[in-house]
Amino acid sequence: MEERIGQALRQARKARGISLRALAADTGISASLLSQVETGKTQPSVSTLYALVSRLKVSLDDLLGLGVPAASTEESRHGDAGPAGAGRPGLVIQRAADNPVLNMDSGVRWERLASFDDRLVEALLVTYPGGSSSSAEGTLMRHSGFEFAHLIEGSLTLVLEFEQYELDAGDSFCFDSTRPHMYLNRGREKASGLWYVIGRNSEAHTRERLAELVGDFSGGDDAGPAGVAELLRRLNGENPGSDI
Repeated sequence: MEERIGQALRQARKARGISLRALAADTGISASLLSQVETGKTQPSVSTLYALVSRLKVSLDDLLGLGVPAASTEESRHGDAGPAGAGRPGLVIQRAADNPVLNMDSGVRWERLASFDDRLVEALLVTYPGGSSSSAEGTLMRHSGFEFAHLIEGSLTLVLEFEQYELDAGDSFCFDSTRPHMYLNRGREKASGLWYVIGRNSEAHTRERLAELVGDFSGGDDAGPAGVAELLRRLNGENPGSDI
C-alpha cells in the first residue's frame, strides 16, 4: 500500500506539471525525502502526507485508488436512496477485512472507513503506537477543513497552536484544522480513535454536496441560508482562524 501511495503522489505531481524539487520546496520537506516517499522507500509522517495532498489537491481516495469502497459494488451499495435525492446510495457497507490501510512513519496507522464517494468526509480509524507522533520533525501541521475525533483507547496529547491537551479514552474533540496542530503519544500503550475530517477538499462539488446535505437536514434549500453560506465560507478557507 505504501508503494501505491508513493506512485499516486508522483502521478499527481507530474499531472500538475510540478517538479520534485518545487513540490519539496512548497511543502517544506527535503527533495531526497520526497523522492524516497514517491519510490516507496520510506513512509511519510502524517504532517508530511497532509502537506503533500494539500498542495496537490488530492483526496485520500485518490491516493488509495478508490472510487467506491473496497467491497463489491453490488454488496456495499444499495440504490434505495432516501428522500434526499435520486441516484444517491442509501447505504454503504464496508467489511473490516476490506479497509484500505496506510502505515506511516513511526508506525502511525490509518484505516479508511466507509463513506460516500463525494469527498465531503474522510473517515479514518487512526492508531498511534506508544512513542509516536504525527510529525517526526516535531513541526505543527495545518490543512483546510475541520477534524472531529473520538479516542477509543489509550492516551494522546493534542498540541493546538500554543496549548496542549491531554486526552484519554472516551474523550472527543473537534477544531478548525487550519489551526497549527500535532498529535503525540507519550505513553507506551497504543492510542486509537475515530477521525472524521470534513471539508478538507474545497472543490466546488464538495461545497455543492455540503449545501445539499444541509438542506436535507434543515428542511430544504430555503432553510437557514445565512447559516449555510457562513459554513460554506468557512470550509472554503475564508475564515481560517475561527473556531468551530
